[in-house]
Amino acid sequence: MSSSPSGAQHTIRNGSYEAVVTEVGATLRSFTDGGADVVDGFGIEEMSPAGRGQILAPWPNRLEDGRFSRYGLEANAALDEPARGNAIHGLVRWLPWTVRSDGGSSVELGCALHPQPGYPWRLDLAVAYELGPGGLQVTTTATNLSDGPAPFGVGFHPYVKVADTIDDALLTIPAARRLLSDDRGLPTTDEPVAGTVYDFTTSRRIGTTQLDTAFTDLVRGDDGRVRVRVEGPDRDVTVWAGRGFDYLMVYTGDTLEPALRRRRGIAIEPMTCPPNAVRTGSGVLRLQPEGSWTGTWGIET
Repeated sequence: MSSSPSGAQHTIRNGSYEAVVTEVGATLRSFTDGGADVVDGFGIEEMSPAGRGQILAPWPNRLEDGRFSRYGLEANAALDEPARGNAIHGLVRWLPWTVRSDGGSSVELGCALHPQPGYPWRLDLAVAYELGPGGLQVTTTATNLSDGPAPFGVGFHPYVKVADTIDDALLTIPAARRLLSDDRGLPTTDEPVAGTVYDFTTSRRIGTTQLDTAFTDLVRGDDGRVRVRVEGPDRDVTVWAGRGFDYLMVYTGDTLEPALRRRRGIAIEPMTCPPNAVRTGSGVLRLQPEGSWTGTWGIET
């Protein structure tokens, strides 16, 4: 058994790329290109801080009061953001995941999410990380093993790193709208980004802008992917997300503790649904019994 808080470490390589995925949460602990950090990860001696590299399922982001009702069943999850009275980032990020395949440049891990008070449905989750010539691709499949329909959402939490700080980086977010949130971080409405400090539809310097913002109304390429680009003095990095990921949470890390971690990287989080979705129903996926959903996202350099 590994002595690391994140369990066994699974290293994959292809050319100049190397990534490490952990047993705990199937978390992307590190991703490097030629030895240089592409993501601001965490050490082997640490637990993942601030969601770094974690998988957020069966819902991403915040859940009001930890409670929701869906398809005739009631759920009551632990409030792991107690100051705001929320459950946050789902239920699988601290669970052990098992290796289902390991090909040297790729690794697939799986997790059985059994019925529990916070989610009385049964899911099988599989996440495959694959390094190719352009970077990292992540493929996720969720299968409903319950007798009835199950609500589902998923997100991912990488912090992109292009320099010692993000202040001088150029950022492009091809999204026309953003969600407005209350003081608990729960969405209340949305608005266009045009004419506001949140408009990154064309590349511009991050500067002192503080983001903890969900973007939507995404603009996709001909291949169906939306691409967020971060350009820095050390490298340029693109986080892309395929169809099914209709929201992007972007976080500049201004509230991280300890303070030395602040604004070292920028979290770009592909999400299938907005915060609080399993409670409000907004964007939540309905998985039929034995039904599956598959989505892909990735990081390019």
